[in-house]
Amino acid sequence: MYTHHPKPTAPPPPPTRLLRVVQILTIVAILAALGAALYFRDRLQELEQYGYAAVFMVGLVSNATLILPVPGLAISSVLGGVFNPWIVGLVGGVGQALGELTGYMAGYSGQTWVDENPVYNHLAQWMQRHGVLTIFVLALVPNPVFDVGGLAAGALRFPLWKFLASCTAGKIVKNIIFALAGYYGIEALFKLFGS
Repeated sequence: MYTHHPKPTAPPPPPTRLLRVVQILTIVAILAALGAALYFRDRLQELEQYGYAAVFMVGLVSNATLILPVPGLAISSVLGGVFNPWIVGLVGGVGQALGELTGYMAGYSGQTWVDENPVYNHLAQWMQRHGVLTIFVLALVPNPVFDVGGLAAGALRFPLWKFLASCTAGKIVKNIIFALAGYYGIEALFKLFGS
């Protein structure tokens, strides 16, 4: 039986000065991510020469903006076949988790713009009851909903360190899985074609 839960309410806003700093940092982070996405958009084949730094940067950029998405998991998978897949997964997961801070900061600053969205309301309720687990699962499973979860976490003033810890853990596990798939996929191709 479905029980209706009341709409989650955000805690009172932070002091005006702190809020202004968060809003400015959010705008700067989004603009930087857009610039990096534009730069990397046509250079994805060149990334291999930059190694783990490329995995980190693509992870950061791919999760910091939705306007020009960069395929972060695809890069982890491809470069997992070239480099150590465990390190690719670790570096990619950390980069992606840091990229998710833009959504958290937008929510924290009150710029959620999805307050009336049913998905947002459900995620906000889950966040209030099981915050760490909610963020971990959203980060672990490839899905387009994580940004809404990040907005909800920020709006509800979910502790930043808990957000980063659970997000990073989920993103690392997911990236290791994709990097290992890339590694074993390429190994299987070499065996198949006798190279």
